Amino acid sequence: MRLAIVVPTLNEESALARTLPAALKLADEVIVSDGGSADRTLEIARSEGARTVSGPPGRGVQLNRGAAAALAGGADLLLFLHADTTLPPSAPERLREAMAAGALGGAFYLRFDDDRPQLRLGSWLINLRTRLTRLPLGDQAHFVTADTFLSLGGFKEWPILEDLDFAWRLRRLRRMALIAAPVTTGARRFLEGGVVKTVATNWLIWGLFCLGVSPYRLARLYKQIR
Repeated sequence: MRLAIVVPTLNEESALARTLPAALKLADEVIVSDGGSADRTLEIARSEGARTVSGPPGRGVQLNRGAAAALAGGADLLLFLHADTTLPPSAPERLREAMAAGALGGAFYLRFDDDRPQLRLGSWLINLRTRLTRLPLGDQAHFVTADTFLSLGGFKEWPILEDLDFAWRLRRLRRMALIAAPVTTGARRFLEGGVVKTVATNWLIWGLFCLGVSPYRLARLYKQIR
């Protein structure tokens, strides 16, 4: 099982310098899919040993671009990792176990890189939502077999919610694994916006999306709230 990790970036030099070495230790290949960074993101990625691809910004676009490069390189399993997120050291073993049990894809539970009580509450809410809905989001490191990614048609190239849509389509296959060993992700956005408010805002946007509101309209609402 050849594992390729795809990391979408846009001006992520600080986060990437912290998280990329760990990703490189765990995967056969790491591909940084950049959306036009003006900082040292690409320089850091190349110096650490990651492969880079560049093009227009947009998370769905960048994820698909990175996945295409990984598939061309012979990847059997794709894992999509945010630049501020670190996989648990046991990730390769956990992924092999999930694949051996018949999973076609899945994601990890989550913890924050800050142990304040409000962030422990935030991660508990996120993991509860994941357990109840089986709809993990992008910061939980989606993984999927190469064949399944191709059969699903990759990510929708929307301004937001491409991760929710992908998880929804993956869930329909009824062979999704949720790995208990959590990824560790950056808490900055939650701290700046307030943990409860950020979680509630996300749930509002997801609810509106489920009611049929276009992700293009919701992208405007998301910017206004933030």
